[in-house]
Amino acid sequence: QVQLVESGGGSVQAGGSLTLSCAASGFSVATHCMGWFRQAPGKEREGLAGIDNDGRTTYADSVKERFTISQDKAKNTLYLQMNSLKPEDTATYYCAAALIAGPRCNLRIRGYYDMDYWGKGTPVTISS
Repeated sequence: QVQLVESGGGSVQAGGSLTLSCAASGFSVATHCMGWFRQAPGKEREGLAGIDNDGRTTYADSVKERFTISQDKAKNTLYLQMNSLKPEDTATYYCAAALIAGPRCNLRIRGYYDMDYWGKGTPVTISS
């Protein structure tokens, strides 16, 4: 059974950093498409970052140079390192998986196709 559990959310001041974790079970994060998304109240869900089975990463323009996606194969865990946080980064952050391999992962992160599994999300609040 596939399960994704996010952790690491919280409240920080603008300019600060947070690291989100996503513990996966039922499949390997290293051999599939993994991504981080967020949704703020009243706004559409936004794909932030993705990593495919070959380690290729993709980032939304809104977080490029500030956020870094990575994974720990031994722990079967996905991470999102978030630096230089801004109030507009306030949202609920979700980890998601698509059981596919290769560069098509990019299309899933950009929203052309949906992901297959989602975590329940972790809230992030950035104060000014």
